[in-house]
Amino acid sequence: MLLTADGIQPDWPAPPGVRALFTTRLGGVSVPPFDSFNLGDHVRDEPLAVAGNRERLAALTAPARPVFLQQVHGTHVVPLTPDTPDGTTADACVAHGPGVVATIMVADCLPVLFTHASGTWVAAAHAGWRGLVQGVLEATVGTLRESAGEGDIVVWLGPCIGPGAFEVGAEVCETFVAADPEAGAHFWPLGKGKFLADLQALARLRLQAMGITHVHGNDGSPPWCTVTQTSRFFSHRRDAALLGSTGRMAACVWIE
Repeated sequence: MLLTADGIQPDWPAPPGVRALFTTRLGGVSVPPFDSFNLGDHVRDEPLAVAGNRERLAALTAPARPVFLQQVHGTHVVPLTPDTPDGTTADACVAHGPGVVATIMVADCLPVLFTHASGTWVAAAHAGWRGLVQGVLEATVGTLRESAGEGDIVVWLGPCIGPGAFEVGAEVCETFVAADPEAGAHFWPLGKGKFLADLQALARLRLQAMGITHVHGNDGSPPWCTVTQTSRFFSHRRDAALLGSTGRMAACVWIE
């Protein structure tokens, strides 16, 4: 994990001209409980603070413009252009050429960044457990392959809720195992119908099933956990019940 003053720089073998960034909660202007680099405009933060934070992100990706989607835990993939408006409903996006930043906001869900080996197409996906089991990664990869053609796809997994903190019900485990029995290896019973789940490992399993082997970033170790790394990351599961809400971080990928 390459942590800089601007956020986390993905350590992945992206082709020349492909840039990526994952923001942390540090370096913005929002006040608690959104302190300080909150990019979500739907979490009760002061609108002027959110606008200021988004302007800071835009300065980091300039001249390309981040597009902020309205994410709904689905599988819709939208192609981005420099004119795509913020608030477009989708949970994944693809971009071709310079001028626009494929952007996903998270605060426990898994952000997944993609680049085609040609360096001509990039993509980003929002993968909570609902999106994963519905096929958001498959939809994103399908769109990317259809658009970019033959060639390897390189993937980076960003911070998310870690396997020691992600408690789910038996129905979640059963849904994943019904789709792929190998998924059972990434759930651990706690008793009373509860399990711990490894979200990044479940994503890796689905990527592997699509023939994608170049997967980097989050390995499930503690530094990547949004819940336990309180000073670095926002976490909806950690903060929402106690503070009423929490901020959002962004995973970004673009072509220079």
